[in-house]
Amino acid sequence: MGFNKKGFLKFSLITLIFLALIVAWLGFGERGFIHLYRMEKERQAYLARIRHLEKQNQQLLKQINQLRTDKEYIESVARKELGLVKENEIIYKINREQMTKNPTEKKEDKRGKKIQ
Repeated sequence: MGFNKKGFLKFSLITLIFLALIVAWLGFGERGFIHLYRMEKERQAYLARIRHLEKQNQQLLKQINQLRTDKEYIESVARKELGLVKENEIIYKINREQMTKNPTEKKEDKRGKKIQ
């Protein structure tokens, strides 16, 4: 006694639906492939951030060591960040706006007269 055509189609359809549900669950389920893909991308982002922070940490450790041992480095940091100057030293501050203007351009005084 064999399968009739109607019974075979019914069995094939049920099997196909069952397989489609399994594939959907594997792909889109709570622990499916899409979830795993997103988690892997997130993991890679965290690893990149860890590498960046480790590099930054090494630079800071180097800077701490320089601040503990190198007096010239301490002086350069103090000059740059605190604006300190040595005795008998003059600091010139240059206005960048005036440097970018045309030097041949004539300027006006408060009354509107042209001055050179």
